[in-house]
Amino acid sequence: MQDIMNDFYAKIGATSSVAPIIISIAFMLFAGFLMTRITKLLHLPNVTAYIIAGIIIGPFCLCLVPSSVQSGMSFITDIALAFIAFSVGEYFKVDSLKNSGWKVIVITLFEALVATLFVFILCYFILRLNLAFSAVLAALASATAPASTIMTIRQTGAKGEYVETLLQVVALDDVVSLVAYSVAVSIAVASQNSGGISFETIGLPIIKNLAALLIGGAFGFILKWLMPKKRTTDNRLIISIAMLFTFCGICALLDQSPLLGCMAMGMVYINFSKDDKLFMQLNYFSPPILLLFFVLSGMSFNLNSLVGTSSIGTMPLLVVGILYFFVRIIGKYVGAYLGCLITRKPKELRNYLGLGLIPQAGVAIGLAALGARLLGGELGSDLQTIILASCVLYEMIGPACAKLGLYLSHSYSNKIEEVAPVSPVTSLGKPKTDAEILIEEIQTIQSKMPQRPEISKEEEAFNEAAEQQYEDDYYNSKQRRFINRR
Repeated sequence: MQDIMNDFYAKIGATSSVAPIIISIAFMLFAGFLMTRITKLLHLPNVTAYIIAGIIIGPFCLCLVPSSVQSGMSFITDIALAFIAFSVGEYFKVDSLKNSGWKVIVITLFEALVATLFVFILCYFILRLNLAFSAVLAALASATAPASTIMTIRQTGAKGEYVETLLQVVALDDVVSLVAYSVAVSIAVASQNSGGISFETIGLPIIKNLAALLIGGAFGFILKWLMPKKRTTDNRLIISIAMLFTFCGICALLDQSPLLGCMAMGMVYINFSKDDKLFMQLNYFSPPILLLFFVLSGMSFNLNSLVGTSSIGTMPLLVVGILYFFVRIIGKYVGAYLGCLITRKPKELRNYLGLGLIPQAGVAIGLAALGARLLGGELGSDLQTIILASCVLYEMIGPACAKLGLYLSHSYSNKIEEVAPVSPVTSLGKPKTDAEILIEEIQTIQSKMPQRPEISKEEEAFNEAAEQQYEDDYYNSKQRRFINRR
């Protein structure tokens, strides 16, 4: 198959140097889409479909994309992570943090950092793996994917303190993981440096990350200044993407990750503009970019290294991956339990919050791609292989665990008497018949149902943009007709 595809790309490459790139991108988009048709039947998230599609069309299976195109599309990683980090900044609203209080912050720190600590102890002290590898993998263990959990909450219609706390924790979780990753990268660089640990290897990277935060915050102010109320929606989208690309370019010139800076940009923008529609429009625009990123990540998945000898120590990579998979789950559960215990949260929340924090996908995969680039060679490939393999498993069991946590915490129920509680007696104290109780239960459920079909906020924001564009075009056409008549 590889020889056939190489001949195919050689023939079309002789005619046009651009054709192989365009056709490869088309293969990636179609493969990602078609795989979602299968995973949808299994109730799995799209991220899992994209990763599997990348593995299938990648160099270890069908070889539908040449390695030259794959290596030339590395910039997609930075762009995708810029969109992800910018959207994470939206959750860092000062007003929301004030309302949530310090309790949610404490729980988030515990559930993220305890998982990091457990994985680092496993890798470095028990398995005796490379320090740089152990530090970066441990930092990645803190990241959680909110999409699967949010999807499960919407499907079950769960409500209550458990749901509110879970949503707030998964929103802040990625902020902690980005900071933890930055620190871990500094440790990794220092451990690989022949000069040992010094200010240049530890202090300088931290200063660079702080500088990236400040510059990203400045970009957030500029973005807010460039977004007056009269700005059309399509121009808002153009300007915001241009700002993200500009910041990514600056970071690439400085050999610095754009993650913290883009997060700071989103954080500053949302707090000073109070404009969440821009985030919705970007989220509606970004799926093709994220698809390409996840498919590319799947193409980097090294099946041979997973089952063969590794470069990180004497332990086979498959064993390391399995141990990481279970230890991270234990770390998340224990951390969430301790955080809830310290903040004196109810028993239902304390015992089952960790079940909703198991999924792992977007941010972890993106950080793994950056970590692989930083570590380089087999070390980086092994890191990315473990994260990709574990993320597929996490996304498979994550929704089921989240649903179990919601059920055990009594956040939702399948029993009609709990979904629609009705008094068994009338206002006069007379017992109601079974038919009367059933009718009241049905009426209660109907009153809670939405009156119109629900659409996503992102789609609503883009519908508004389309309506505004139509009005502008209509006004311009009328103006042109008026001028022509004169």
